[in-house]
Amino acid sequence: MTMAVSPPFLPPAFAKNENSRGFLQWINAPERRGPLLVAPALALLFLINIMPLLWSFGLSFFNYRANRLSAPKFKGLENYTDLLNDDRVWERFVTTGIIVSSSVALQLIIGFGLAMLFARKFPLRRLALMLVLTPMMLSFVSVAIFFKLFYDPTLGALSWVVSLVTDESFALLSTPTGAILGIVIADAWMWSPFVMLLVLAGLVSVPGYLYEAAEIDRASPWKRFRTITFPYVKSLLLLALLFRTIETFKTFDLVFLITEGGPGSSTETIAIYAYRLGFQFFRTSEASALAYLILFVVIVLTSIYLYVVKRRNAPEEV
Repeated sequence: MTMAVSPPFLPPAFAKNENSRGFLQWINAPERRGPLLVAPALALLFLINIMPLLWSFGLSFFNYRANRLSAPKFKGLENYTDLLNDDRVWERFVTTGIIVSSSVALQLIIGFGLAMLFARKFPLRRLALMLVLTPMMLSFVSVAIFFKLFYDPTLGALSWVVSLVTDESFALLSTPTGAILGIVIADAWMWSPFVMLLVLAGLVSVPGYLYEAAEIDRASPWKRFRTITFPYVKSLLLLALLFRTIETFKTFDLVFLITEGGPGSSTETIAIYAYRLGFQFFRTSEASALAYLILFVVIVLTSIYLYVVKRRNAPEEV
């Protein structure tokens, strides 16, 4: 006959130490070390990015002004419908589209030309490359102030050069076309080196034996470019097109500091209009809704890019 043996009695303090030791062993297990290391970063990301994002998205469905103490009133999709039916919003989208298309096209042309130039070795190539990459490393504020002074009709270098020919001062930013041109030049000057780096990465990856075979076959320079060079850089050009289109679409600092959206509202991009709605007119809910409309446009542009890349890389059916 066997008798049940009761567990030994443990003092409360000793039992508490045993429980804490067991918890430490559980939490320090190898399978939990990875999540524990990532947990602080995820918590910080949630507090800094996710929480404001969710709050602003919920705010876009209410009638709320930051300068009033009244409680927000639910409006549903009314803020979105009002913005979509507002002609001023569509005018800003058109202005943004003109600036984006002009600037990105100029960046692709200049960047591709610079990449073709620096793909070859020549004296002082490294020094010239460092100088060309300098604009990309500057801040938006410094570039904007530099070009604002450069375009100044009284003391600007551009006005001084034009006055040598016409004996009159020249104000490029005084007309809508000139103001858009000034913004496009400043943005292209700053970000063409970025396009150049992407294209240059594709050019240096082209095998040399392909060019040697083309020379043996006596292929023309245009045919060598079309059949050898361009296929290697086409995907990188599309990537540069995506990055620069998205960034230029959201541009704010450069335009605001150079023209402040003027003359009139001819250079007021959609990002500047969202800023004015939220921080000058205190129409906080409408500004939040407009920000999500901008986000929707960016997602559409990204989806179009991915669709084009997928169609280009898909195998052809026989």
